[in-house]
Amino acid sequence: MADVLMTQAMRWFGPRDPVPLAHIRQAGATHVVTALHHIPNGMVWPREEIAAQRAMIERAGLGWTTVESVPVHEAIKTAGAERDRLIDQYITTLRHLAAEGITIVTYNFMPLLDWTRTDLAWELPDGARALRFELDAVAAYDLHLLRRPGAEADYAPDTIERAARRFAAMDDEAKLRLERTIIAGLPGSEESFTSAQFLDAIHDYADTGPDQLRANHHAFMAAICPVAEELGIRMVVHPDDPPFPIFGLPRVVSTEADVTALFEAVPSTANGLCFCTGSFGVRADNDLPGMVRRLGERIGFLHLRSVQREPDGAFHEAAHLEGSGDLTAVMAEVVALQRREGRSIVMRPDHGHQMIDDLTKVTNPGYSLLGRMRGLAELRGLERGLAFMGAK
Repeated sequence: MADVLMTQAMRWFGPRDPVPLAHIRQAGATHVVTALHHIPNGMVWPREEIAAQRAMIERAGLGWTTVESVPVHEAIKTAGAERDRLIDQYITTLRHLAAEGITIVTYNFMPLLDWTRTDLAWELPDGARALRFELDAVAAYDLHLLRRPGAEADYAPDTIERAARRFAAMDDEAKLRLERTIIAGLPGSEESFTSAQFLDAIHDYADTGPDQLRANHHAFMAAICPVAEELGIRMVVHPDDPPFPIFGLPRVVSTEADVTALFEAVPSTANGLCFCTGSFGVRADNDLPGMVRRLGERIGFLHLRSVQREPDGAFHEAAHLEGSGDLTAVMAEVVALQRREGRSIVMRPDHGHQMIDDLTKVTNPGYSLLGRMRGLAELRGLERGLAFMGAK
C-alpha cells in the first residue's frame, strides 16, 4: 500500500500579503493556512467573508481546510466578566467555518503576546537573515524601557548585569527598534501595544497565575469541544513561543506534560495539537520525536522548523534540516504516524530565512517566499525518502 504523505501548505496572510497565492502554488504547496486577520479579537467571523476568502484561494488553484488562527480573547484567558459571551461568539465563528469546509482550527493560549522575537533580521554566516530571540534583550527592555514593577525577580543576576550593559550601549533608534519588535505585533500576532498599554495589560493578569491560566484553558476547551465535535472541527493548540514565561506572564502550553494535562482534562477527540517543532524545540527537555510518537493521535497540524539553541536563553531560526531540532528523527515519526493511522496531516514549513532576492524585498518577518520554499522542498524530499526506505 502506498504511503500517505503530508498535505503541503504555506501560511498566507490574506490579500495584503507580499507573497501572492500564485507564488505559493509555484513553490510546491497545494494548500494555504490562513485567517481573517482584519477582524478584531472576539468578533464573529461572518460566513460571507469566509466564503469570499475561500473562493479567492480556490481560484488560485489551492485548497483551504486549516485556519491559523482564530484568536482567543484575553477575557477568556483571564475568565473575565465577558467570558461566556465571547465563548458563544467563538462558537458562532466555528459554525461559520465548518459550513465553509474548514476542519482544523488553530489557536493559542499565550497571555497578551503571541510569538516573540528580539531581532527580525539577524545576519547568518551565509548572508541570509533569520529571526532571533535573546533573553538579555528582553531583560533590557523589561527592566529599563518598560520598567515593569518587580521585574528584577524574574532574571538571574548575570542576566540583569548583561541587560544593563546592553541598554547602556543602545542609542534611541536601537531602543525604539527593540520596543517595536517585542510589542508592536509580528505576523499573525493577535495584539499590538505601546509600552504603556502593555504595562496596563500585564496588570490585568495580576490575579492569573499558571494554575489559574491552566484552569481557564481547560474550561474554554470543555465549552468549545462538544460543538467542535458536532461540526467535524478539530481544535489544535499552538505551543507557547518561546516556551517559558516572559514579562511575568504565565505560559501553560510549553511541555509534553502541559499538553498531556490538557488532553486528560478534556479528552474530546476535538481537542488536538498543532505540533510546532520550533516552539517545543527551544527547550532541550522536550523530546520532539518521542512527543510525535506519544501524542500522534492528537496532532492535527504540523509546523516544521528548527531552532539553534544558544547560551543564556537565546535561540535563532536555523535552516529546516539543521539546528538543535533533529527534524530527520521527527519526520521519521511523522511518516510512521501517517502510515499507522492512514491519514494525511497538514504541514507547513515555518519561519524561513530571508535570502537571495527576498533580501531586497519588503516581506513579513519569517514569511518571505524563498526561505520557506527551500524548507518545503527539503521537507518534502526528506518525507519521501523516509517513506521509500520504510516501504522497502
